[in-house]
Amino acid sequence: MVTADLFRQAMGNWCTGVTIVSTAGNGGMPYGLTVSSFTSVSLNPPLILVCLDNRISGLQSFKDSGKFGVSILSEDQADLSTLFAKKDTVRPAELYFTGKTGVPLIKESLVGIECKHYAMYPGGDHEILIGEVEAVEFGTAQEGKGPLLYFRGKYGKLG
Repeated sequence: MVTADLFRQAMGNWCTGVTIVSTAGNGGMPYGLTVSSFTSVSLNPPLILVCLDNRISGLQSFKDSGKFGVSILSEDQADLSTLFAKKDTVRPAELYFTGKTGVPLIKESLVGIECKHYAMYPGGDHEILIGEVEAVEFGTAQEGKGPLLYFRGKYGKLG
């Protein structure tokens, strides 16, 4: 039998990039969390996919807002990934900026992707959220920085 721990250990052998997925929360305050389950789905229309744990406190905000952002973290943003991965931590509003469509994005990330909801599906203990990309903003990607990577429970970078 494949237990949750065994599955997590196996999947830890797959290197992923790290993102912070964000939306407008209660009262318009930004809400974000670290997500490594992120991928492109389609070029036409431009679609991306993120997976959100059913237990996160801001899940309803994602459902209600109709839009969200994905900030692809740079190699020097491991501290932000850790902060946004911890449950019930204070995530200061100063870490965000407002994108072209009004979506909160993380400052100094490699790329900010702004999406409107396209579809949402149940996926076990997660919700699979598909977004149609409405805007893209390049941040520190222009400065030659690489992505923040996650492999076997540790952060890393290319090279």
